[in-house]
Amino acid sequence: MKPALLKLLTVLLLFTMPAVYAQESAGAFKVKGFHLDLRIQVMKMPALKQFALDLSKHGINTLLVEWEASYPFEQEPLIANRYAYTRQEVADFIRFCKSISIDVIPLQQSFGHVEYILRHYKYAALREDNQDFSQVCPSEPALNKKLFTTLYSDLAATHSSPFIHIGGDETYLLGHCEKCKKKVAEAGVSRLYFDHIKLLCDIVVSLGKRPVLWADIALKYPEYIHLLPKQTVFIDWNYGWPLDRFGDHQQLVNSGYEIWGAPALRSDPDNYFITCWQKHFNNIRDFIPACRNLGYKGILMTSWSTSGAYSSVFDSEGDLIELYAIRHVYPISGFDILIAAYEEAISSSAPLDIDGFIKQYCSRQYGLSEKDALQFRAALFTAPYKINKGQVIAPAAMSISQLLDSARSAAAILQSLRPVKNQQAFAHYRLMANIRVYYLTYMTIEARANAADLTPENTAACIAQLQQLMKQEPSLSKAFVQLNGSLLYPSALEEENVLRSQKVHQLYQRLAKIK
Repeated sequence: MKPALLKLLTVLLLFTMPAVYAQESAGAFKVKGFHLDLRIQVMKMPALKQFALDLSKHGINTLLVEWEASYPFEQEPLIANRYAYTRQEVADFIRFCKSISIDVIPLQQSFGHVEYILRHYKYAALREDNQDFSQVCPSEPALNKKLFTTLYSDLAATHSSPFIHIGGDETYLLGHCEKCKKKVAEAGVSRLYFDHIKLLCDIVVSLGKRPVLWADIALKYPEYIHLLPKQTVFIDWNYGWPLDRFGDHQQLVNSGYEIWGAPALRSDPDNYFITCWQKHFNNIRDFIPACRNLGYKGILMTSWSTSGAYSSVFDSEGDLIELYAIRHVYPISGFDILIAAYEEAISSSAPLDIDGFIKQYCSRQYGLSEKDALQFRAALFTAPYKINKGQVIAPAAMSISQLLDSARSAAAILQSLRPVKNQQAFAHYRLMANIRVYYLTYMTIEARANAADLTPENTAACIAQLQQLMKQEPSLSKAFVQLNGSLLYPSALEEENVLRSQKVHQLYQRLAKIK
């Protein structure tokens, strides 16, 4: 190459490299994360490692693990449940993730959503309410400091991450007890909230870590946000609503704290019988670019196995027997397409092209034609409406029977499609659709049984229909175990299968008694 030409190319390279680098890094997230909810549906360790490995292959560098009672606290053994990992398993998992360049951030709820701790009377003095065990009392700073110093110190010893997530969301009982009412009257709700959060953040900082918390309450009561240490990170979670749903969003943006964003791929109203696929695709398409434009430093996909609300069973006024998660959703094994959509969205500066992505994904993963991909999309997005007290919650009037017809149509489409590869992954969609048909069939029977003009003849017809419906349960349960057996423990699979059909059997038993 001639010296003059070489010199020209060198100059051009020097001038263009910063521009190219700026284009690649502008709006890029340093934290590309995924949240794993282990409050229920605790994954077997081999499945957990495989899940992390699959994420790492697509650019995910952070895993936020909500261990809850699956973590084996050394000094607080009451907290762990029957699915808790051993300390060796936790250590091995974190080392494995480090080897594939994934940082594991522990999430330890420390304000609301602590039923699994406060259910034990050892911690009764920390309860905000003696019937609703969901929240610690922020007016007990000495007790809170003692417990959470112990828990955070344990997590800091096992996790090499520079972060500890302290929770802090959905503190619905703020100002509930008499001590807290008095403080609210004197200093306001914001001071009550942030004094407790500051106590928690200070513990985390003293351990050489950075505190992370959800942003919803800070948005609602922002007056004392400045009390928190500068190392604090807020996660702005948004599942498809306006930015100012919780409060003045601009105040959070202007606060000076680092912010990460969080969409969702499983959230309300999802349960076993409905998945709002289009809502989640839209959330990925819309919120991730918004986070990029707002200058957020991280993005983290949340994936909730339950809502975090529990039904309590007492054997006396104050003696708890058990807590049952009110909402269950299909396991994470059925959501590969949304995980892939998230991974694509965070790797591109453009908003996700939902239709284009689904076509490409169906071709790449299942070998489906463009025509088949359109049918697949239609089946996923069909009538994602829930039912409340016998009424379909939909934009336009719709009966349960009409909703059932749409679900049957979607299930038939999925059954008719013929993937040439990854058939087991595709089978999750079919099973979810079949479970929805089963559920909506039951809801039509339940509506007839609740009719004001129920006759003995109609009762007999309902009993016969319930008997036919129950005949479908063994095949649904078998498919659920086959598809999720490597993910969940046998007792968890059995429990999920029982819970899914519990209402059917209860109604049958009631009606059959008066036959």
